Amino acid sequence: MRIAVPREIKNREYRVGLTPSGVRELTSAGHEVSFEKGAGAGAGYPDAAYEAAGARGVEDAAALFEAAELIVKVKEPQPVELARLKAGQTLFTYLHLAADREQAEALMASGCTAVAYETITAPDGSLPLLAPMSEIAGRMSIQVAAHTLEKAQGGAGLLLGGVPGVPPARVVVLGGGVAGTNAATMGVGLGASVCVVDRSLPKLRELSARFGAA
Repeated sequence: MRIAVPREIKNREYRVGLTPSGVRELTSAGHEVSFEKGAGAGAGYPDAAYEAAGARGVEDAAALFEAAELIVKVKEPQPVELARLKAGQTLFTYLHLAADREQAEALMASGCTAVAYETITAPDGSLPLLAPMSEIAGRMSIQVAAHTLEKAQGGAGLLLGGVPGVPPARVVVLGGGVAGTNAATMGVGLGASVCVVDRSLPKLRELSARFGAA
C-alpha cells in the first residue's frame, strides 16, 4: 500500500501522523511510505529519521496526496487538503464531524473513505486512540491552571500545593473519565486539595481507592 504522511497545516498543530518507528514497521511489512518534508519537525523528528526508516521525502504536498492510497494525519483536513482527496483513498485522522457539517459534506463529496481516530472502539468499549489525547489534556489542564493562578499572569497568586502555614489550593475536577482522572492525578501530585465531581458512584469509589481520599 502507498501510505502518505503530510505535514500538518492547521494553526499551532505540531504533531505528526506517523513517527519514524511507525514508518519502520510499515516499510518492514512491505508498504511504501512517503512523507512531506518537514512533517515531523514540530514533534522533534527530522527528515533524516524518516528516510532512515525507509520512507521517501516529498516536497510537494499535492503530489503526495495524489499518489497516496492511505493518508495518515493528526487533525481534520483543512480546505486545501479536502480538495485533494479523491475516491479510492482512505483518510485516517481525527475528524470530530459532529460539530462540522461542512467538513462532513466535503468528505462525502470527495468519495474517499474517512476513518476517524476518535471512533475506533476496542472490544471493551473503550476508545484507545482518543484516550492518550485525553490523558495529555487532563494533565496539561492542571499545568496551565497552575501557571494562570500566578499573580504575574493575572491570577490570585495561589500555589497549588501551598507551603507550610498556607493551605493548598482547592481544585475541582468535573468528570472522572480519562481526562478528569489525569487532572486529579496531577493536582494531587502537586499537593492541591482535589475534589472530583462525577455522576457515577462506582467511578468515585474507584478514584477514592486510588487516591486514598474519603
